Order: sequence, then C-alpha cells, then structure tokens
Amino acid sequence: MGTEDNTKKLLAAHGFRNLASAYYNLCPPKLYELAIMHSEGVIADMGPLVVRTGKYTGRTPRDRFIVQEPSSEKQIWWGPVNKPFDSEAFDHLYHRLLAYFEGRGVFVQDCYVGADPSYRLRIRVVTEHAWQSLFAYNMFIRINNKQELEQFVPDFLVIAAPNFQADPEIDHTLSEAFILINLAKKIVIIGGTGYGGEIKKSIFTVMNYMMPQRNVFPMHCSANVGSEGRSAVFFGLSGTGKTSLSADPDRNLIGDDEHGWSDVGIFNFEGGCYAKVINLSEEAEPQIYKCTRMFGTILENVIYDSESRKLDLNDSSITENTRAAYPIYYIDNALLNGTTTHPSDIVMLTCDAFGVLPPIAKLTVEQAVYHFLSGYTAKVAGTEAGIEEPVATFSTCFGAPFMILSPVRYANQLKTRIEKHKPNCWLVNTGWIRGPYGEGERIPIKYTRNMIKAALNGELDKASFRKEPYFGLFIPEYCPGVPPELLTPHRTWRDQSAYEQQVMKLRQLFRKNFEQFSSEVDDSLKTIM
Repeated sequence: MGTEDNTKKLLAAHGFRNLASAYYNLCPPKLYELAIMHSEGVIADMGPLVVRTGKYTGRTPRDRFIVQEPSSEKQIWWGPVNKPFDSEAFDHLYHRLLAYFEGRGVFVQDCYVGADPSYRLRIRVVTEHAWQSLFAYNMFIRINNKQELEQFVPDFLVIAAPNFQADPEIDHTLSEAFILINLAKKIVIIGGTGYGGEIKKSIFTVMNYMMPQRNVFPMHCSANVGSEGRSAVFFGLSGTGKTSLSADPDRNLIGDDEHGWSDVGIFNFEGGCYAKVINLSEEAEPQIYKCTRMFGTILENVIYDSESRKLDLNDSSITENTRAAYPIYYIDNALLNGTTTHPSDIVMLTCDAFGVLPPIAKLTVEQAVYHFLSGYTAKVAGTEAGIEEPVATFSTCFGAPFMILSPVRYANQLKTRIEKHKPNCWLVNTGWIRGPYGEGERIPIKYTRNMIKAALNGELDKASFRKEPYFGLFIPEYCPGVPPELLTPHRTWRDQSAYEQQVMKLRQLFRKNFEQFSSEVDDSLKTIM
C-alpha cells in the first residue's frame, strides 16, 4: 500500500484508468514539494502555503445538487437549498470526469470524519492538485497507523477537479462549476471550482444526512470544555463571533465548526480548522494568527508581498473570504481526542443590528428550539450594495446550506437532548446597543466575553432573572464585569418610541420567517413571538 502501482489499483475500483501518476497519503512536506513543482502556490514568510482558488473564492450554493434517487429522495428537504439532479445525468458527468483524469496525475488522502470511532465515516479524497490533498490532510482526521491504511475501505468517495469544467447544455448544470452529492453511490464530485470549502462542506452535508439515522444530532457549531468538565457548544452564523468566543485560553477547544451529539456526548467531525482570516490581528486572535505563520497551513487567496513573502491579512483585494486551513493540533489548547461530555451550556449567537435583543438571555426549551429553527442574525448598512438599514437574515439550524433533511427533524433532535441532559441554553447578542446600526454602538467584545465566561463557569446559575416583555426572554439582573444597564436593551435607548418600533419590526420578521415551519411544529413554538 502506498506505492504508485497500488494506488492506481485502488483507484481502478472507482473507474480511474490510464493515470499518469497517483500519490497516496503523502505527508505535508512531500505535498509542498509537488505543489511548488506544479506552480500551485508559493511558500510565504514563516512557512504557510499560499494558493489561489480561481474564479470562486467561496462556496457556490447555486451549483450544488443532490442526486435524486429512490433510497433517499423521500427524506431530502427539497427546495432552493437542496436541488435535485438526475441520476443518469450524474453518471454521464462522472464518466466525463474520469475521462478527464486519463493521462493526468491524482492525489489520494484516506481519512476519517468523526472523532468517535462508533460513528466515524471513512472517506477517500481524490484531488487534481497537491494543495487540495494537503487541505484534506489538514481538515479531516488523519490516519497514522499503517495497518489501518492497508485495511482501509472508504464509505464515501470525494473527487475534486478544479480545472474540469462542466458544459451546462450537456451536463444539466447551471454553470461550469458543480458540486454533486450522490447518496446512493456514496460519491461526491466537484469541478470548476478550486475553493477548498466545497470539499469540507460537501462531507458535512453527508454527515447531516447519515448521523440522524444513527441517532446522532449533527451540529454546525464550535465546542469547548472547561477544566472542571463543563462543555459548551456555540451556534452562530458568520460574523456573530462563533470562532472568537469559543477560542478561550482557559478552556480546551474541541472543534471550531462541525460536531455530533450522540448518546455518549459531543464529538468533533473534523481534524482541523478552516478560519476566516481577513483583518485578523495577533492581539484579538493570537492562536489563529499564529497558525497563519506555520508550515503546513494552507492560506486561500491571502495577499503577500512578492519580494519578502510577508502576509497582508488586511488586504481584501481578491476576496473578503480569505481562509486558513490547518490541523487542530496547531491550536495550543485543543483537545486532540475531539470528544467531550454532554454540553452543560448551549450558546446561540446572533449579531442584532436592530439593537433590541439583550446581550445575554436564558432560554426555555421551547425558546431554544425556536431560535435554533430561526437561525437569526442581521446584515448591516454598507456591507452590501443597496442595504440602507439592518436586514434580517435567517439561516435555519444556523447552517441552512448544509441541512439536507427537514430542519424540524434536527430541531426535534435538539429538543430531545435538551430535555434529557438539561443544559443551560443562552441567546447571546454580539450586535448593537443604545440604538440600531448607524446610531448605537456594537457591544464591546470584552463584555461579551465576560458574559460567556459567567454563563459557562456557572456564575449565572445563581443569578436572578427577569422576563422582558417584548421577546419573552429571561435577562440576568447582574453579570460580573458587565455594566448592569447594558443587560436590558431598552434602558440604553434614549428614544423609547423608536426602540419599540424596532422591536415590532424585528418580531414581525421572526414571525414571517417562522411561518414555513407552522404546519410541522407544536403550538407552543408558534406563540414564542
């Protein structure tokens, strides 16, 4: 196992023929050498490998499809997120992709998804580029045992070929890019895009399909655990602070993005981190910043000086979505077995630009399920053309693009686990106070950190709570290290009439969004807002 001939034999079982070369589970230094030899990237100051992903510098949800076939079609949440793709068209495109690889070289990484051996998925990632193979090495769980590799049989195959472009007229895609997930044949094919996140998130989508069938609740969240054993999970959309707030030097990091909650506890799906690094500073994020200066880290679309090769993390001239992919053991306080106990606390993060949600509130079971299904945050004026006032964004389960089953199915799993294990549930607003965006101010991160700390170490277990009248949320009367007046939003507004107008506007948006679930949820959820 590991020789080129053996690797070609492995790939022949998947339909690969006449390969020029085939590399198996190469280590990072060898992948560096081949990436540089093939002009895939450059080595920047301190050692990271900087690559360009081409036209696509982020995920392209419009080009992702689920193959419609009998074994899964009745379970899929069909719609704008999960669009159907004809099975015969998939076969045709798959064979065209295999033909593309004839006479070319490939890179193979065999690895695991899921830190708990009872639930892990064995995946084989076949890539066109050496740097993509390093991406798989960094992001998934590495297999260091030679005997395990010799006996490895993949549960799922992922093939990624950025330079192979689909023909929409022939292949029935929407563009030259495609991400096709075939649950029956257990194959993912990706073409026309070099963005590494497509490899990572296609497998997360697969886990979101497979895990509920094994009574595991898949979560788009970060997770950590304190020295006293109290663990926490953090749900939140981009810009809410999910990565920052879970990266606590006094707690051990379980993972930064994808986890499962089984009957035993929490486990990380991944073996690495994929951090957004635009405007990253050493002062605010010392751990992640350090990783951008390490050999083995892949930096996607980060700008560097051509002479000194020094990085400029503040330059967004290619994209705002600059990324770093690195193994989780690069983080000093990471818990390397990737598992922990049932969470003592569940934190749902939102960035409320309307300025009306409290900085922290304790949730009932029903409220936790409601906010999980809603997945609310807000875009603010100036972030996109045409946005002149806060725009509410709802991404169900805090990760709608990856939820392949009905959101209510995931919500029911969450409810069952909250009722059984009784974690504290919190809604934390990292957005605005004293007014909406443009008038008020963003909640200082030091206060948010103090609130999270007090919640997770049990200090708020002893606090008194009062129910605010607008959203029915329970606000602590006191929180160490936080000015008391900041805990209640309306007390920070000068114009109470303007505050109530914003409240009613946001409540109505919540209600309108929740109508899509009204036929599937209990009456207790319909009256939350």
